[in-house]
Amino acid sequence: MKAKKIIKIVSITVLALVLAFMAVVGGYVAYVAIQYYRIDDNIGLQIENPRENTVSAGAEYTLVSYNLGFGAYSPEYSFFMDTGVMNDGTEVYGKYAKGMSKSDVEKNVSGQLSVSKQLNADFYFFQEVDEKADRSYKINMLARAREAFSGYSSVYAENFHTANLFYPFSDPIGKTDAGILTLSRYKTENAVRRSFPVTTAFIDKLFDLDRCFTVNYLPVKDSAKMLVLINLHMSAYDEGGTIRKKQLDMLNSVLKEERDKGNYVIAGGDFNHCLIADNFSSDEEALSYFPSGQKTPDWVKNSILHQSEVAQGYKIHASLNAATCRGADIPYKEGVNYSTVIDGFIVSDNVSVISEATVDTAYAYSDHNPVKITFKLN
Repeated sequence: MKAKKIIKIVSITVLALVLAFMAVVGGYVAYVAIQYYRIDDNIGLQIENPRENTVSAGAEYTLVSYNLGFGAYSPEYSFFMDTGVMNDGTEVYGKYAKGMSKSDVEKNVSGQLSVSKQLNADFYFFQEVDEKADRSYKINMLARAREAFSGYSSVYAENFHTANLFYPFSDPIGKTDAGILTLSRYKTENAVRRSFPVTTAFIDKLFDLDRCFTVNYLPVKDSAKMLVLINLHMSAYDEGGTIRKKQLDMLNSVLKEERDKGNYVIAGGDFNHCLIADNFSSDEEALSYFPSGQKTPDWVKNSILHQSEVAQGYKIHASLNAATCRGADIPYKEGVNYSTVIDGFIVSDNVSVISEATVDTAYAYSDHNPVKITFKLN
C-alpha cells in the first residue's frame, strides 16, 4: 500500500508539473501571437527637423545607402539564422542573436556614423536601425543618427516589432523595435510608408522583419515634378524567392506610377537580390565573382535581379568595385565568407548617374558596406 501511495503521489506531481509547463508555454505562445501585428500600408510619416532648401535640376547630389545591421555585426560576429556550406562540404551555422556585448554595439554604431559622415552625402538611406531593442542593448540608434546628422531632416518607418522572444535559448532576442531611416539636406514635402508582402508562416513572421519601403517626395525648384526617394529593405529569409517576387512586383508598380507622373525616382537600399548579373555572361559567373571559400547560398541563387525584371524607364545601378554584403554564418575573414552585391539603386531614366561605388569598409562595423551614387536631375 505504501509503495502504491508513493507512486500515486509521484504520478500526480509529475502530471501537475507537465500541466503547469504546458500552461506556461501555451500562455507564452498566446502572448507572442497577441503582441504580433502587421503595420498598415500607406501610412503617412512624420518629417522630423524639416529643411527648407529645395533640390534643383542640373545640380549634382550624392546618396548613400547603408544597412547598419542593428549595430551587431563586428567582423567576429555571426548570426544564428544564417547557415552556409564551405567549399569542402562542411556545414556552418551562425551563433548570436544579439550583439556580442553592449560595448561592441557602441563601437559599431559609432563607427557606422563616422564612416557615413565622412561620405558627406546629401541623402542617406539606413536600414536595420534599432530604436529600442534588447538585441542592441537598448542603444537608441535612431536618436544617435539624428544627433549625428542634426543638419538633416529625418523620416523613420518601423519595420520590426516583436514581443519578448526567448529564442534562441542560448542567446534570446528579447524585445525589438527597429526600422529604416531616411536623411535629407533638402526639403521633403511628405513621406509614406508602404508595406511589402511578407510571409504568413507563424514562426517565420515573428523572426523576420515587417518589410517595408518609404516613399519620400522632395519638391524640385521651378518644376512641377518631384524627386521621389524610395528607401527599401526586402526579405532575406525566403526559400525559393517567392516573397521577394511579390515584393518586386509591388515595387515595380510604384516605380511605374511615379515615372508615369514624370517624377525623378531613385529606389535604393538592401534588395537582398544579386544586382550585378547583367554585367556577366551568366548568372553563375556573377554569383561567383568575388573570391570565397564557401559555396553560393541557395537564397541568392533564387534572388537574382535582371534589368528585364525592372519597370520600364529604370536602370539598376550597382558597383563591382567591392561586394556590399558578406555571409554572416561565420565570422568575417577576407576571401573566405561568401559575398556579393545586394545593395544598390534603381534609377529612372530622367536622372543621370554620374558615379557609383561601394565604399569598402572591410565589414568593420556591419555585414554590409555602404554604397554611394552621385546623380543629377535632367
